[in-house]
Amino acid sequence: MTPEHLAQYMEATGRSTQPWLLAQLRLLKLRQEQPDLPPEEYLQRLRDIHRDLMNLGEWWQGRETEVFGDL
Repeated sequence: MTPEHLAQYMEATGRSTQPWLLAQLRLLKLRQEQPDLPPEEYLQRLRDIHRDLMNLGEWWQGRETEVFGDL
């Protein structure tokens, strides 16, 4: 999946503000940019995404259907 496809999906489904999808979008963009980035910058960006994702915690517990829909 490309960042563009994910962005289109997020827009079409009204999920453009969901933080785990935003993290996924950032990862996809980072993967595209990786060949042009120095290794240190790539690792720093990856760490930033990981930190943001871990800061989400478990806020979704008890709200699985509301947040993730019917899986």
